[in-house]
Amino acid sequence: MTKNLIIATQMDPLQSVDIATDSSFAMLEEAQSRGHINYIYQPEHLSYVEGRVLARARKVIVSNKQGDHADIGEEELLDLGQQTDVVLMRQDPPFDMSYITAAHLLELLEGETLVVNNPKWVRSSPEKLFPLLFADLMPPTLISRDEKAIAAFRQQHKDIIIKPLYGNGGAGIFRIKQDDSNYSSLLETFFAMSREPVMVQAFLPAVAKGDKRIILIDGELAGGFNRIPQKGETRSNLHIGGTAAAVDLSKRDLEICKRIGPELKKRGLLFVGIDVIGGYLTEINVTSPTGVRELEGFTGVNAIKLMWDAIEGKIDA
Repeated sequence: MTKNLIIATQMDPLQSVDIATDSSFAMLEEAQSRGHINYIYQPEHLSYVEGRVLARARKVIVSNKQGDHADIGEEELLDLGQQTDVVLMRQDPPFDMSYITAAHLLELLEGETLVVNNPKWVRSSPEKLFPLLFADLMPPTLISRDEKAIAAFRQQHKDIIIKPLYGNGGAGIFRIKQDDSNYSSLLETFFAMSREPVMVQAFLPAVAKGDKRIILIDGELAGGFNRIPQKGETRSNLHIGGTAAAVDLSKRDLEICKRIGPELKKRGLLFVGIDVIGGYLTEINVTSPTGVRELEGFTGVNAIKLMWDAIEGKIDA
């Protein structure tokens, strides 16, 4: 029987979340219902001091009342290695050097405190690069900064999607058709803003029917739902107007989960959301995946309950 755990969640400001949709809030709520004690802190409150990883954190009691959903206590200095049992790394991207540094610091807790998801592998499993290990499950894909390589890929596939390699939430994603005169200007803009390569993929017309979000817990399928883009839009993200809908997972969807599940488990990526369009794997989201409220609404599956069952099992092991 798991003792009452001390949980520290590294997340964006709790006061501003929409409790009806926010997955991090659902994690706090479920932990509290099990008798665990929640602390919250923001990434900028994380420090390394003489061999210890510390956070200026606040104890929190949550309630299902939007606008009055968090009773936040006074600031305390927590030694995350000695005073907590679990750290949840849940702040939103961008996946930049600040994010990577936080992962490095939290990795120092290995052997003392369970960090979910494993920060070593969060750092080494970017959402758009991790799927390259399963290239046969992906749509035709190019990652490059070489304009000739991009032009050749475009010539081959005609209708393409260009997106930033480390973006999130659908930001900066563009569809470029064969006759689109904005192509050169768009590449110039991308390359002026960043030294990073871009991801280029063949456009998948099936996106009009939806982009499935499938959640896996400790490498095992929990369930999925569909996100349907607005008419005339190629992006299906819910926060930019996509609509959630029930969906039956196909044989191909199940094959994708079966293929990637063991690698997720091996890497300690306990709570993961993958994106599948027309039977093609497009992203493996390991930073702060969302969608648990929608999943439960459409399927009855409580992925957060499954997550905490898995965490408690690891603590008890």
